Amino acid sequence: MKLVKSAALAAAIAFVSTAGASAESLKIAFIDPLSGPFGPSGQAGLNEWNYAAAQINAKGGVGGQEVEIIGLDNKVNPKESLVQLQKAIDQGVRFIAQGNGSSVASALIDAIEKHNKRNPGQEVLFINYAAVDPAFTNERCNFWHFRFDADADMKMEAVTDWVKGQDSIKKVYIIGQDYSFGKAVAAAAVKNLGEKRPDIEIVGNELHPLGKVKDFTPYIQKIISSGADAIITGNWGADMVLMIKAAIDSGYKGPILTYYGGSKGAATAMGAAAVGQVKAIVEHNTNLQLSDAQTAYVDGYEAAYPEDNYYYHRIHNAMNMLAMAADKAGSTEPKAIAFALEGMTYEGPTGTLTMREDNHQILQPLFMSTFSDNVTRGVEKLPLGWVSGDADRIEADATRTETTCKMERPS
Repeated sequence: MKLVKSAALAAAIAFVSTAGASAESLKIAFIDPLSGPFGPSGQAGLNEWNYAAAQINAKGGVGGQEVEIIGLDNKVNPKESLVQLQKAIDQGVRFIAQGNGSSVASALIDAIEKHNKRNPGQEVLFINYAAVDPAFTNERCNFWHFRFDADADMKMEAVTDWVKGQDSIKKVYIIGQDYSFGKAVAAAAVKNLGEKRPDIEIVGNELHPLGKVKDFTPYIQKIISSGADAIITGNWGADMVLMIKAAIDSGYKGPILTYYGGSKGAATAMGAAAVGQVKAIVEHNTNLQLSDAQTAYVDGYEAAYPEDNYYYHRIHNAMNMLAMAADKAGSTEPKAIAFALEGMTYEGPTGTLTMREDNHQILQPLFMSTFSDNVTRGVEKLPLGWVSGDADRIEADATRTETTCKMERPS
C-alpha cells in the first residue's frame, strides 16, 4: 500500500511540474540552476517546491487555485536569470522562487521592481528561499521581496556564538566564494569574531571563484600551513562538497563551521572521518524531535524522491505561509499577498516563525547541527547524518538583527 501511495504521490508531483499553464493555476517560476556544477542543488530545490505544491494542492491549493511549479534553468547566471524571468512573465507567472546565488537574487530584485513599476496590476512577487546577502533586507530591501532563510549575518551570529565558547580555538581561517554572499560572510565573521573573541587571530581570509575550482587541495594546504584551529565557510553546492572532500582527504582535523555543510553530496564526500568535525547552522534537520505530521511529511518526500534527502525545510514554510496569506487577503494577487505576509506568524514544525514587517526577513528557530554517526535518519543512504542537542537551538527572536531598511510600499 505504501508503494502505491508513493507512486500516486510521485505522479501528482510530476503533474505539478509539467502541467500546461492554465488560468486556474497559481504559477510559481523556480529560477535556479538545473544544470552544471550547481545543478544538483537546484534540482533538489525544485523537487522540494514540487512536493510542497503537491501537499498544498491536496488541501485545496492557494486561495482555491492549484499551484503549478515551472522549473527554469538559470545556470547561476544573472543575465540568464533575467531571460528566464521574462519567459516566466510571458507565461503569466506572478510568483518567482529563487535561492541559489545572491548575485542572481540581486538581479531579480532590480528587474522585478522595474517590471512592477511599469506594469501596475500585473505585479510579480519574489519568494527568496536561500539567497542570504544581508543587503536584501537592509539598504536594498524591497516590498516585492520576501526572504524565508536567515541572512548571512544572522547565521554568523550563531556560528560565532559557538566559537566564543571554544577556548581551544585560537586561529581561524575564513574561506568563501568570490561574490556578494561570500564577501558578506567574510565581513560578518571578521566583525563578530572581533567583538566576541578579540583574542582569536584570523590567519586567512580568502575568496575563490564561484563554481570554478575543481580541486580545493591547494587551498586546504594553505589552511593547514596557517595553523588554523577552525575553518569558517559559507560555501554551498559543489564548492562546499569539493572543499570538504579536500579537507578530509588532506587530514585537516579542526572544526569546519559551515552554512551549507548539508549540501547534496557533502556527506558522501566527507564520510565517517568528518563525524563531529563538520557543523552547519540550519533551520531544520531530520533528527530533530519531529511531530507525527512532520515525520509523515519527511517520509513522503523521501519516498517520492529516493535520490534526495529532505533539506530545504524553508520551502515547506514558504508554501504554507503563501497559502495563509492568500486566505488572509482573500486574494491571490501578489500585492494583496505581500501585504498579508507582512508581520505574519506561522506555527511551523520547529516553532513560531514571523515574517518581519519592517524588512521582509523571516525570523525562525535555528539549530547548530553536527555531522554524526549516531542518528535515527541518515543522509545519502549512509548511517551518517546531522544532529542537534537542546543547547544547539537558537530561538527565533534571538536571531533578530538591526535593519537599515526603509521600505517603500505601494498604495
